[in-house]
Amino acid sequence: MKLMSFISQNRSTFGLVEGEYVYDLGRRLGKACPDLLSAIKGGWLNRLEALVENSQPDFHVDDVVFLPVIPNAPRIFCAGLNYLAHRVEGNRPDTEVPVIFLRLNESQVGHNRPLVCPAESDQFDFEGEIAIVIGKGGRRIPEDQAFEHVAGYSCYNDGSVRDWQLATNQWTPGKNFDATGGFGPWLVTTDELSTDRVLSLVTRLNGEEMQRTTTDMLTFSIPTLISFISTFTSLEPGDVIVTGTPGGVGLRRNPQVWMKEGDVVEVEVEGVGILKNTIIKETLRK
Repeated sequence: MKLMSFISQNRSTFGLVEGEYVYDLGRRLGKACPDLLSAIKGGWLNRLEALVENSQPDFHVDDVVFLPVIPNAPRIFCAGLNYLAHRVEGNRPDTEVPVIFLRLNESQVGHNRPLVCPAESDQFDFEGEIAIVIGKGGRRIPEDQAFEHVAGYSCYNDGSVRDWQLATNQWTPGKNFDATGGFGPWLVTTDELSTDRVLSLVTRLNGEEMQRTTTDMLTFSIPTLISFISTFTSLEPGDVIVTGTPGGVGLRRNPQVWMKEGDVVEVEVEGVGILKNTIIKETLRK
């Protein structure tokens, strides 16, 4: 099952995607379940397909505005340096535990929406990643039970403003400029994409492949990330965990490659789809 958040007719809602068409679940469920976060928290995921049986879709996917998959996620946890090739290209030492930082909801946009290179920097870098969304909360989740807590998968571009990120040891500023990260196009639930499947991840800039890896190359696996994060905080339904980027980022290339006005960046995850965003440059009014 594919689920997306979107805007249509100036109304934010969520829907079920089948082929090129979208069923408006927010309209069908009303105030009881207005968005995808509410559906996850309310235990609706196993009942959503039944809502659209024998009904006509409401929209073509080209006629809606994509929002981030979970526009109002409780928390967005990101794993840094979680592929060996990315750690090596940055000359970073081994880590015994995952490196975790947070992103804000305002730092994300949906599929087909522009990513904004901020006025304060020209060092805007791509980081293709796989995101998971938590379906069932918990604290101190054992690794062998971790996948029971996953609602599904999506694509993510952890767009990074490198000079701001690397100005100190704390990465928060460079990871949280408004509209610098992409999240979408939709959530593919685990009933369609099994949790034991090895997934490929590819990032392309203007059609040129920049990154490629598979999830079996993660330093800390998805169950390990879930177990680790849930040790220091209770995971909630709708929380997002972004699992890390492989080698090939623009910062570490020679010459360096930065995303600029008019560039098109794509993050493709096997079994999920392609997250596509065009880059625009922010200008400040004088």
